[in-house]
Amino acid sequence: MTSRSLRHRAPLLWVLLPLMAGLVAGKLQWSPLPPLWAAVAAVVFAGAALAWRLAWAPALIAGVFLSGAALYDLHRMRLPDWDALPPREVRATLEIDRVFPPRADGRSVGGIGRVIAAEAHLAELAGQRVYFSATLRRGEEAPPRSSRVALVGVLETLPRDPAAGGFDGYLADQGVNFKLTRARLAGPAGGIGAYARFREDALRRFNAILGHGIEPHARHGGVLRAMLLGQQQELSDEQNAFFRESGTMHLFSISGLHIAVIAAAIQGVLMLMRLPQLARLVAGTFLLWLYVDITGCAPSAVRAFLMVVFVHAAHALRLPGGPVPALAASAVCVLAVRPMQLFSASFQLSYGIVAALLLLGLPLADRWNEKAALFAWLPKVSWRWYHYATDWCWRALLGAVAIGAATTLFGLISGVAMFQLLTPVSLLANLVLIPVGSLVIVSGFLALLCGLAGLGGLAIVFNHASVLVLAGIELAVRFFTSLPGAYRAAEFGSVWFGYTALVGLIAVILHGYAHRWAPERGGFWPPFAFTLLVLVLGARFPVTP
Repeated sequence: MTSRSLRHRAPLLWVLLPLMAGLVAGKLQWSPLPPLWAAVAAVVFAGAALAWRLAWAPALIAGVFLSGAALYDLHRMRLPDWDALPPREVRATLEIDRVFPPRADGRSVGGIGRVIAAEAHLAELAGQRVYFSATLRRGEEAPPRSSRVALVGVLETLPRDPAAGGFDGYLADQGVNFKLTRARLAGPAGGIGAYARFREDALRRFNAILGHGIEPHARHGGVLRAMLLGQQQELSDEQNAFFRESGTMHLFSISGLHIAVIAAAIQGVLMLMRLPQLARLVAGTFLLWLYVDITGCAPSAVRAFLMVVFVHAAHALRLPGGPVPALAASAVCVLAVRPMQLFSASFQLSYGIVAALLLLGLPLADRWNEKAALFAWLPKVSWRWYHYATDWCWRALLGAVAIGAATTLFGLISGVAMFQLLTPVSLLANLVLIPVGSLVIVSGFLALLCGLAGLGGLAIVFNHASVLVLAGIELAVRFFTSLPGAYRAAEFGSVWFGYTALVGLIAVILHGYAHRWAPERGGFWPPFAFTLLVLVLGARFPVTP
């Protein structure tokens, strides 16, 4: 098999895999050395890798592993003395990193911030990441991202290892050690710069553009804003439920698919402007980052942005590269800056699904197209237009099914491990809805462009087109979830089993890819057999009353 999808090399995997292992060891407190000594040993091993050619591989792996273990403790910044202290009222100034979607009543706000100032006897809290929940007075607005605000509330510490799956577990995986609850604003938000004000104004304008002319269709307008602006609070409880049950929730939040489609649309516009390739790279990177930042800088969007930039840069600068090395490079960059993201479901789903797509889905699509080629008996020089059209449609169908099957493997195990839900219908639903959802993203992007250019009439046209397609998507999702056995509650016997199964699946896929999916090593069957074995032996299906 000579598939182009098998020709990628990713040397950064020598760094990525031991770095991830070191972070896991740090979280589980399995590091063989204390953080300071681990950092010193990492430097020693790095020097050995550079100086001793014969030992470069084990020295590099050991050095990066110890670096990961030390990096975990450095970013977690635990204050052990606080574990024995009761909750207490404190006054602190936070710099807001992230604001969660507001509640329906608009009377409270929550988010994550970093302590930049505290009372004198609490000076050790400086630099700590804190979850805050504050009540707003009448007429008081929620503090925007990047602002600084004084809060008075009850501070309590999080346990080092809270239960996975709960909100405390989510906060711990974000590097948060404290919760500031029952808080109130003790001073106006300040410290917001001109760029941050521009960002907030741009988001408000984007909201207005995507709602222009479709006010009677508020239900679908909310889905459109969720897809283009990441505003999940726009989805109703009913929509959240059947999107999750169909395994298509990823379509309705800003993720890798959305950033890839937006990046392609931006590149298309820049190509129409006939800009040189290098200028397109610079302008496209700037515009794509602006979009990511305005829409909230969601971690999944940042990860997708990095991957897109690496792919475009390699192509524009004529460097060796491709999607697999770009995936590895973006993961290394993310973990080097925000190592705690490794433990978030978003990170695991993003990289796990894309890895399955690139390492299994694309080679499988090439194999199927090679084995099931149409008109193989007819020389191409004698093909007519309908031969080419039929062949293109057949190849596209085989490619979509192969990619869908590969990503569904990861989705089936992760759905049970992370969401206690098994969704066999997700393969069929995503096969139909991903291309259709991409049309909504393109239509919404064009509406934004027209609105920003002052072409309000065209923005209304594109908004109505999006609403029409979204109405069809909702009907399709309702149909898929009504199928017998479309979804059901499921769980693994223990948390560690599910995550170990995910690691095992990726290992099986990496092994198959490294050996070019050779038939003598099982071909493409091992990942499918592994997934079936995990679900049969490990999944439990509770009986719901």
